[in-house]
Amino acid sequence: MKQFKQPIQKATEDLGFKQLTDIQKRVIPLALRHHSIIATSATGTGKSHAFLIPIFEMIDVELKHVQAVILSPTRELAKQIHDMAVHMASFFDTPINIQRYTGGQDRPKELEKLSKQQPHIIIGTPGKIHDLVVHNHSLKIYHAPLLVIDEADMALEIGFLDDIHRITSAMNPKTQIMVFSATIPQKLQPFLKQFLSQPKMVDLSQTSAQSLDIEHRFIRVNTEQDKRDKLLAIVDAISPYMAMIFINKKEDIDDVVKVLYQKGIKVTPLHGGLEARKRKQVLREVMQLSYQYIVASDIAARGLDIEGVSHIINYDIPHDLEFYTHRIGRTGRMGHSGVAITLYKDRDLDAIETLKHTGFKIVFKDIRNGQWIDKDPDKRKKRINTQIETTKHPIKKPKQIKPNYKKKLKSQQKKRNY
Repeated sequence: MKQFKQPIQKATEDLGFKQLTDIQKRVIPLALRHHSIIATSATGTGKSHAFLIPIFEMIDVELKHVQAVILSPTRELAKQIHDMAVHMASFFDTPINIQRYTGGQDRPKELEKLSKQQPHIIIGTPGKIHDLVVHNHSLKIYHAPLLVIDEADMALEIGFLDDIHRITSAMNPKTQIMVFSATIPQKLQPFLKQFLSQPKMVDLSQTSAQSLDIEHRFIRVNTEQDKRDKLLAIVDAISPYMAMIFINKKEDIDDVVKVLYQKGIKVTPLHGGLEARKRKQVLREVMQLSYQYIVASDIAARGLDIEGVSHIINYDIPHDLEFYTHRIGRTGRMGHSGVAITLYKDRDLDAIETLKHTGFKIVFKDIRNGQWIDKDPDKRKKRINTQIETTKHPIKKPKQIKPNYKKKLKSQQKKRNY
């Protein structure tokens, strides 16, 4: 870290950084040479500091205009980045004006401040910044030399691409643009081609996910009740520092929270159905380690930097397998090991094979009396195939022809079809 300004070195040392992560090693030198960048990397690999370090390295506090615009798809992510930026700025002798713009804030106060002074760094959601830049013309970003679009694929999912397009159009065509994303969806390509001139590509989307120190345990279940029972068995068998349970359906989230709460477990839901104020309260309590279990949806928890997650439990395999990487990336971070436990049904075997081919080392387990037991899913496959072979012709023609045998044979076949 000695190659950076002294305040940046002090800030990173205060955070306990001993060396740069892979994404930081690849991105920071390119950013300091003013290249536009498209970087893909899994959650928990240090993406935020990959763009914050270059911003603070290049900032000129003597200039009184906006020098960096950071777009984040949610209020919670914007707050996390803002907190990181404020921490880094605290080690500089000269004050750096950093402002966060998201929904739910005091609008008249914001406009009054902007009329008097423009911040050095602005961090916010695309909708809010678009409002201040395009509608109110109160936020002046044309001369900002750097634009960062964080979690770009998530911004696309939420529907912020039009706002991002208009914000980028309001900036100087020579603006350096850095796009960070877990994946680069096809729908994002036209935007990238229009606004990024000869960008440098940094693709760590696969290697970063597989390099995390995580054990991937898969447990087979038969029915929904069996799934619920296995979850409770897992909860009894592990002792997490903090665990996140990912569930596909909101109604299942509420049901699981209720069951765990009744067992006396410190648990909270985190999904899109929560009001903004409640979400803010939940996240504050999560950071204060008030809960041992967080039961979450993919979108609600996407990108959130929650420290201390030792276990991930996939109550469902995600419909989009990309989200498996997002989920498990919340544990095994910054040199720590983690455990990812996934409940699956036979219908999920093809998805599991896909995850194996992607590079995840999966082990199959079961829990009995609080003990983890190794399982061989191939044995079950062979047993199922054998059953299929032996039941191809289950109705045998009688050796001796009896009265009404055709009628009885048809009756048997009819029952089998039902």
